[in-house]
Amino acid sequence: MAESLEGRPADLPVEGGAFVAVVGPSGAGKDTLMNFARDALAGREDVFFVRRVITRPADGATEDHIPATAEAFEAQLKQGKFAFHWPAHGLKYGLPVEIDTRIRAGHCAVCNGSRAALQGLGERYANFTVINITASPDVLAGRLALRGRESEDEILRRLARSANLKVDWPGAIVVDNSGDVETAGRALVAAILEASAKSSET
Repeated sequence: MAESLEGRPADLPVEGGAFVAVVGPSGAGKDTLMNFARDALAGREDVFFVRRVITRPADGATEDHIPATAEAFEAQLKQGKFAFHWPAHGLKYGLPVEIDTRIRAGHCAVCNGSRAALQGLGERYANFTVINITASPDVLAGRLALRGRESEDEILRRLARSANLKVDWPGAIVVDNSGDVETAGRALVAAILEASAKSSET
């Protein structure tokens, strides 16, 4: 379960800028598109990409996160170092508390999201947008097979689970990454800028 916001302080929800959660099933190419968008928006001070704290070692193959042991994560949690945190897939995820300062200053945070955290994040941030990266089942299966981490049966089971986990969020923006990276990457950049522009109008 994501962090409960019951009894939350008066300064929530966080207003000013925007929070963009980018979600998508394994094989959709979420990390690849996030890297594309990060490079494309590198010159903009009003858009920043969140490095999540995760209880998983850095491997250079997945997202550029801040690794932490389970003990270190709990210590940071007790010290109030996280703006938001949640468990998923046997791991713990935390968002550095500093992101709230930048959002209150009118900036747009872009974060690799999780379906399990969307409800809580939507309650915490006044200007909240979900971008769902998708791809056709054949493309997903092919990409997962190229990773070589799972058997064919395991891949089929993963795809079946993904099909049952719909991202049902009002106004969610869908980016299809079944084709070339540049086309989907530009669509992701446009969606991020759209979310950022909406926040400046509120």
